[in-house]
Amino acid sequence: MNVLDQIIAAKKKEIHVSKSQISVEQLKDSEFFDRDTFSLKESLKSKSGIIAEFKRKSPSKGIISEKADVLEVAKSYENFGASGISILTDSDFFGGNFADILKVRKEINIPVLRKDFMIDEYQFYEAKSIGADVVLLIAACLSASQVHEFTELSHQLGLEVLLEIHTEDELMHFNNNVDLVGINNRNLKDFKVDLQHSVNLKNLLPEGTLSVAESGIYSVEDFKFLKEKGFDGFLMGEYFMKNENPGKAFEEFITNIAS
Repeated sequence: MNVLDQIIAAKKKEIHVSKSQISVEQLKDSEFFDRDTFSLKESLKSKSGIIAEFKRKSPSKGIISEKADVLEVAKSYENFGASGISILTDSDFFGGNFADILKVRKEINIPVLRKDFMIDEYQFYEAKSIGADVVLLIAACLSASQVHEFTELSHQLGLEVLLEIHTEDELMHFNNNVDLVGINNRNLKDFKVDLQHSVNLKNLLPEGTLSVAESGIYSVEDFKFLKEKGFDGFLMGEYFMKNENPGKAFEEFITNIAS
């Protein structure tokens, strides 16, 4: 199995355990379940356009940051102009957890993306219950019909959807109800990065589709290249998280792209 297959196999087991411990009705009783969500679509139109990510580790890079405090980092991201914050909730492969979103939800006023491998309806109720505003749907591990069904469910719950694609075939997963399309510069199967490949895919999207460049943005030059090619948003995590002070690294990046 490739890494993505391993993650999905582990995720299915995780969901089975979660369902046995907490029911959907219990999730609906969460203090955050009925809150009005923030719109990432609207937020991308202002500020930096950057969805800044909090990530402790990844299968491709190993440990990225063990000591960073999620609340401190999230506040810095917001203070210096992030349009949204992405927080990993996968534990086994990315070192994330629900507590990270719960810690920041009342402290920040920009959209939070629950970044995980969403393969079951139950996870969308989880996302709403912990205070997420946006969920990630990864085309590589879903059918086109699942994307449609999960998008409808997300909207019923007041969540926006970021659909992630990497190949031309995955464009078939797009439907007009999807809020944003993320194009992953990094292939999830072999983790190679190709910015031009992402630009080529973006150019095949319907006109007016909000597009987000994801992963593999390692420099101001990469950011400016993708912005010039018409991307509306930029999901970045490792670039900031590999620094001892991710918030400071984000501040410096914002200063550099403005110069």
